[in-house]
This record gives sequence, structure tokens and C-alpha cells, in this order.
Amino acid sequence: MSRSRRHAMAPGPTGQEPGRQVGRRSALRFMGLGSLLTAGGAAAGVLGKDLLVPATASAATSALNLDSGKSIGGLTVPSFAPTGRRPRHRRASWSQQFQKGHGWSIGGSGTASSNPNDTEVFTRGTQSVRVTTAGNGVQSYVRKTGLDAMNLSGKMIRLVFRVQDVAHLSRLVCYVGSGGLKDTFSWRFHTHAATGANYVQSGEWVTVHLQWADVAAASGTYTLNANGEPSVKTGFTDLSFAVYDDKAGPVTYNLQAIELVPDTTSVFPKGVVSITFDDSHKSVHDLARPVMDPLGMPGTVYNIADAIGTGSFYTIEQMRSLQDSSGWEMAGHSYANSAHTASYAKLTAQQVDDDLRNLREWLVGNGFTSEHFAYPHGAFQKTTDGVPVDMIAARHFTTARSIVSETIESFAPAMPYRLKALTGINDGAGIGGTTLAKVTGPGGQLDRCARSGDWLILCLHKVVAGTPAASTEISQAGLGKLLDEIEKRDIKVLTVQEAMEYYA
Repeated sequence: MSRSRRHAMAPGPTGQEPGRQVGRRSALRFMGLGSLLTAGGAAAGVLGKDLLVPATASAATSALNLDSGKSIGGLTVPSFAPTGRRPRHRRASWSQQFQKGHGWSIGGSGTASSNPNDTEVFTRGTQSVRVTTAGNGVQSYVRKTGLDAMNLSGKMIRLVFRVQDVAHLSRLVCYVGSGGLKDTFSWRFHTHAATGANYVQSGEWVTVHLQWADVAAASGTYTLNANGEPSVKTGFTDLSFAVYDDKAGPVTYNLQAIELVPDTTSVFPKGVVSITFDDSHKSVHDLARPVMDPLGMPGTVYNIADAIGTGSFYTIEQMRSLQDSSGWEMAGHSYANSAHTASYAKLTAQQVDDDLRNLREWLVGNGFTSEHFAYPHGAFQKTTDGVPVDMIAARHFTTARSIVSETIESFAPAMPYRLKALTGINDGAGIGGTTLAKVTGPGGQLDRCARSGDWLILCLHKVVAGTPAASTEISQAGLGKLLDEIEKRDIKVLTVQEAMEYYA
């Protein structure tokens, strides 16, 4: 099969045969109008000044049907609301939800107090496990050893948890092993940053998927080879959820669920890559498109509406050509360039909502059918008046992409309004970011994606003809190298919209 033909093959909707050929333009269907206010992706139990839904409602399915023009918390219902093309919840093949009689141990010299049956804070059933750390930087854990042996081939781990206040959170680690945890694999799935957008935020129920692509370390008789491949994937009898504070103060956390869910190696045995570009740079049209078109590889561009046709940004005609002639996705990044420059976390909820509304109306009004979005600077924290930015984004778009990259994204995404992406990819020297070699080299992100069947979202910005001078630039030759390495591994390339439609 030719190179361009192979990458033009997109997976069909659920129930259809994988590999069924779908025209890229036909996949970009017009999204209908609606007066639906959704809470898709919002964390259960979190209120945004009555912005969305009551804390008792299901985060995955709750919606309020209101007449267009009415408001909640002072915000008008969107004219163009998401059509609900969100991924199905993946059913667990094994689940521990920490209800009464769960029998798991709470311990570690980093634990100060605990309640194995907390009936005050929970998001499933009638209780969860609550633990407060000792403020000494030592491990605190909830664990179980001696379980029936589990096979994690073709599986990923799903965690549901909540940190009351992240001020003193250092890191979160999950251990899978045997022999009383003498032999383990570990996933260090969150390291808390003092600044920037953290996947784990105060008082929110968070869902994380752990895949074999993200396993970080091994101990005892278990090993990881140079490519990061585990020596075994079966026979596990022990599980541990561990929390470390920063030694400056305690952390209180609740653990609601540890589950095993099917991964997608049976559907995408070599994974999926989405190549995304932020900010509408003209170089995407002039330099990226010429090397992507011959391979039949489409991109997703997150656009700043009022920058279109000005300065170094491409024109609306070029946007339409990318979408209509090459099957690219024209998604949203912000309406006002000033809002993008400031970042949403430095605006009020009303200002963010207005910018998102104007952006969605501009996209639809100009014939761009994507209902996917990327946060300016990746910032989805709270607005200046205390409303979570991702909850506002859920009013207008079906997904929102961050630049968090602690773990690779999964099918289906654990939290569609916090899609993870690897950014700063460049082939320069001494300019920071993520070196191209780290992505394409042995054991790098492409190898891990191809081996584990997951979803690697890449975030690029400018493409330059010569040598990159900043971490937001990649040379045209470097982009070509990246595409060749994706092609060499036979990884499918899908737009974000195509990927999400597959699991809708």
C-alpha cells in the first residue's frame, strides 16, 4: 500500500471494521446548533459559582436544557453548544471502589491519620478512603497485597482520586507488583509544579489512566529494557497508591477507585498520533502542509480568530484550503489575541466565556466545523473570580487540550477537557523544550506509542526553513524527520476530531 493511501485510512465509527476508509472531508461534518448547557468533563463535586451543574449530578452525562439567551450565574447559554460527541466511558474489567469492607491497608511513615470509610467526601457509592499525610515528604499509601493474580496485557489502570489542597503536594505514584511489593513496576504519574497548569488541582475529583507506555521504573526481579518495555505484564498480586507531600505541610487525599480497563491495542495496535499546531502561524500553511500532504497526514490547528489574515498569520482562505482540500481540522485557541496573550486564568469567568462564545461563533460562521479547543498557554486553572476554566470550556467545546505531558493521552481520554500533549518539540540546539531525538529515538515517545497502542498528541507552533531559534520552532526538515519516523512505525495519524468521533 502506498504511503499516502495507508495514512488516508481512518478508523470507522464504533461497530465498523477498523481500517474502513473514510473521506477526511466527510468526517468534518457540520455540528448542529443547540441550547444545551453541558458539564462534560467537569469534576463531580466541584461548583463554579453555580455555573454548571449541582455537585450531585454526574459529570459525564449531566446537562441542563435552557432556552437560548437565559443565564446561569450571569453567563448566557451558548448559541453553539457541544453536540455531545464525547467518548464512551470504558467499562472496567476489574474494579475496587473502596466501599464498606474493602479490606485495603492505609499506612507508610508519611501517614498522619486516615479513615478507611469516609462517608463525607466521595463521588461513587457511599464512601471513599481518606488519608492525611504527615508533612515529612515520606510515602503515604493505600495498598492491597495478595490479590488474585492479574493479567495487565491489553489493560490500563484507571485511578479516581481527590486532593483537598495541593499546596503541599509533591508527587503521586502507583505501584503494581507481587511478593508483597518486593517486585514492582511504578508509574510516577503526577509531579506538582509551583506554577503552570497542573493536571491535579485542589478539591477536584481527578481521573488518570496509566498505560504501559508510561511505566517509569522497575524493582526486584522486574525489569524495563532500553526501550522501556516491561519484562512481564501478568501475575500481579499487589497494588499501591502512594502520595508524597513536599515536607512543608500535610496533604489530605481521598481515593475512590482503582480499576483495570481495556486499552486499545486491539483497535490501534500501533497507536495513534495527532499532530497539532497552535496559534495560526502562516508557516503551518507554507512549510508544514507541503511535507504532510504527500503522506496523507492531516493536522489539527488551534486558531486565534482575530489574528487571521494579519502579520505572520495565515488567511481565512488558507484555513479553508487546509480544511477542504487537505482534510485538516480548524479548531479553536482563542477569539481575541489579547485574551490569548493574557491566558484565561488571568481573566474573569465572564471574559473567558465571552471569548469562547465569540470564538465558537466565528468558527461556525466561517464554515469551520471543529468543536475542539486548546487553552492559551495550556492554562485551565481557575479564573480570577474562582471559576475553573475547563468548566467554562465545556459549555462551548467537546474537548480542550492542555500542554500537560506527564503521561501519554489514552483512548478514551480520562478527562476530555484536560487532553495531554507533548509540546516544545524542536530540532535546535540549546533552546530548551523537547528535543526531536527524544521523541523519535529508541525508547522515545513514538516507540512507546507504537508499542502500547495509545494516543500521542504532539503540540507544535512555528515551522521555520532554517535552524530553530526557540523551543516553539521546528525546522521543515525536522518536521519531515518526525513524519518519516511516524510513517516508519506505521502509526496512524488522525486529527483530534477524527480520534474523538471514533469513540463517540
